[in-house]
Amino acid sequence: MMKIRLSQQVIVFILFVVLFVGFSAFLPGFFRSNNLLTLLQNVAILGILGLAMSIVVIGRGVDLSLVASLSVPAGLVLQMVQYGHSVPAALAAGLALALAFGLVNGWLIAYADVPSLFTTLASGLFLAGLGQVAFFKIDVVQWSAALDGLAVIGRGTLFGIPTPVIMFGLASLAVALFLKSTRLGAYIYAMGDNPNAARVGGVPVRPLIVLQYVLAALIGAFAGLVLAASINSMPTRIFNSTLIYDVILVVVLGGIGLSGGRGGVLNTIVGTLLIGTMLNAMTILNLSYSAQNLVKGLVLLVAILADSFVNPRNEETAQQGDI
Repeated sequence: MMKIRLSQQVIVFILFVVLFVGFSAFLPGFFRSNNLLTLLQNVAILGILGLAMSIVVIGRGVDLSLVASLSVPAGLVLQMVQYGHSVPAALAAGLALALAFGLVNGWLIAYADVPSLFTTLASGLFLAGLGQVAFFKIDVVQWSAALDGLAVIGRGTLFGIPTPVIMFGLASLAVALFLKSTRLGAYIYAMGDNPNAARVGGVPVRPLIVLQYVLAALIGAFAGLVLAASINSMPTRIFNSTLIYDVILVVVLGGIGLSGGRGGVLNTIVGTLLIGTMLNAMTILNLSYSAQNLVKGLVLLVAILADSFVNPRNEETAQQGDI
């Protein structure tokens, strides 16, 4: 008799299907085409950020600055085009800012030995504050007509599929190939599983840590451009939202162990589907912001407790102290 192993990934996917069917049947307005379109767009942005967080968490870190990486470089691109700069120059500036931000994060964590939790919390606050003080004149930077050639990444559909979802799919494919089919990806898994053993085995642990945070910042900036294109603007104060907790929910619920070295892109996808559906349903139910935070906090706590049992922290893990 064949036994079916119910991994966390499978359980989360089953829960998503049950919730989706239940909401479609009993929640008025959930299965309407315009709501499903909104759901898919929101899931796409959340999923792209989840991919960035996954790379970091697999390598035994955490990045609380992802929302700043999403809002400030993309906002800078929109602002520079408004001021009359060319689109290539604006994109180069946004890319350079994201790259520099990731390098600083990675250097502080890898070479200055500052725990990733505190590094990215502080750096995210700094980047968001820098944007408000130095870059942006208003809280919502509008999309300019000169950028319409770039709008394809966030608007319209292809074969009936919203473009942001296609961007999420392409990003998922790229990250999956990186993690599973390259030597650097294998090194990240090895580093996350046991940093000391990886170092002894010749893995360049410190440069890899820097690479993780650079990739996370660049993916975050890409998510920001997709978001800006889809909503025709960039709300720069999105950093003050609870989006980063939604990203952590996606990663932990999907089954990527916080102890590092486990999980992959498929975990991120199923976690994104579940959290996106849950958030959309709470919005339709008109739950207050505080009530939604209560639900998300409870779900996150349960997910972290479950992760502690599924992926127990061993003695070597506990000594890291990064998360």
